[in-house]
Amino acid sequence: MTSKLLNFSLSALLLAASSSAGAQEAASLSGLLNLVESDKVSESAEYRERLQEFEQNAARQAQILETTKERIAEQERIQSQLSDQFEANEITISDKREILRDRRGDLNELFGTLQGVAGDFLSNFENSLISAQYTGRSEYIEGFIAKAGSTIEQLDISEIERFWYFMQQEMTESARVVTYQGEVALPTGETATRSITRIGSFNSISDGEYLSYSGDIGHLQVLPKQPDAGILSMASNLENATSGFTKVGIDPTGGVGGQVMANLVNFPSVEEQVRNNSGTIGFIIIGVGVIGIILGFYRLLMLELTSAKVRSQLKSNTPTKNNPLGRVLMVADNNPNADTETLELKLGEAILQETPALESLLTLIKMIATIAPLGGLLGTVTGMIQVFQQITVYGAGDPTIMAGGISQALMTT
Repeated sequence: MTSKLLNFSLSALLLAASSSAGAQEAASLSGLLNLVESDKVSESAEYRERLQEFEQNAARQAQILETTKERIAEQERIQSQLSDQFEANEITISDKREILRDRRGDLNELFGTLQGVAGDFLSNFENSLISAQYTGRSEYIEGFIAKAGSTIEQLDISEIERFWYFMQQEMTESARVVTYQGEVALPTGETATRSITRIGSFNSISDGEYLSYSGDIGHLQVLPKQPDAGILSMASNLENATSGFTKVGIDPTGGVGGQVMANLVNFPSVEEQVRNNSGTIGFIIIGVGVIGIILGFYRLLMLELTSAKVRSQLKSNTPTKNNPLGRVLMVADNNPNADTETLELKLGEAILQETPALESLLTLIKMIATIAPLGGLLGTVTGMIQVFQQITVYGAGDPTIMAGGISQALMTT
């Protein structure tokens, strides 16, 4: 009985648990269904909102497109009108130019002549030392030339008179020696305000140095290589002079300070030629030559001293040991009883002993005298080989390329 009650109780508990679990499962499924339904509703509402917004944007874009097309059409119409107006203006301008040309008459020939003369003077002004003192002339002449050749503008009397003034100024200033303050470009790349003495249109001097003018930079610059000290001294004297005549060196070639002085940098000194063009063989030849000269002067001095002592011995009857002749004579005095043959042998032996001292270093000097010409010949051959190599690589069109080898050949020779 008890076991039946226990089984019944367990069955009732299991049934109750099963009913409770089923109820919970049903509740969760129902909630899930409701959740899915609500998501569908919200997604449907969001879709409708997006669709409505897209349709509104499409209408707005269509309106913008229509407005843009209307503006394009309007601009095309304006462009057509402007194009027609431009063509009409071109025709009008051409007609007006013809009228202006006819009314000018002989002035066209005058303006053409002025344009040609101004063009010739422009190159003079750009390269003139006077332009370093009177700036702005080249710019004015350029505008003058452009206006003289224009078919729209016309030169007036004041502009022609100003051009005339510049021409007269160039001629007048070319005969004057003046001093003024101006900018000078230094070899260091810096500029400084200096007192400048201009000798006509030939040369300019500042602080005892010659200057050159460059129209590109618009002011004077110190020549990278100056002339001899004597010419520079005369230039300093001119700067310090207050009146009278002063001797000074000028370079009349070219108007930018002299082409000869400007090209001094292209003419190296002997020291520069030896240092830059002689090469290794040249330095060897120079070293050998210096050694040979030193040895030659040394031997010449020693022989001169010995000769003086010998001449002194010739004047004395008493032989001395400070000269070769005296030492040879002392052999006869030291052997008064020797026969002639023995005395002759002793004298010969004494002479042979004196000979090495008199002929010392002569062998080395002879070797140097032989080596130096051979070294020069070797340098000549080496330089010519270098020339031929350069011709092979670069061709013979540019002679400056071959200058290095030729210089080496000539210097070593």
